[in-house]
Amino acid sequence: MSRTVHCRKYNQELPGLAFPPMPGAQGQELYDTVSDRAWQEWKMHQTMLINEKHLNLLNPEHRKFLQDEMEKFLNNESFEQVEGYVPVEAK
Repeated sequence: MSRTVHCRKYNQELPGLAFPPMPGAQGQELYDTVSDRAWQEWKMHQTMLINEKHLNLLNPEHRKFLQDEMEKFLNNESFEQVEGYVPVEAK
């Protein structure tokens, strides 16, 4: 049986992550407050941002940008969109 968390993005009980997505206190906080669904959606959005904006993850400024965007995304704040991207409607 999978564990559930009260997801901060969707404000409901959903299946949680199997393990913290990063080390340290921030990884534990994400593990405790973010659903697997929200995390998978963030990873897809993060990949689009990296590709579209040609981000270099060795650059501390680019990593900081992604960190800030992750927080906005998971907290339902206004976050950076990929130019021209139109999400596919769920059927």
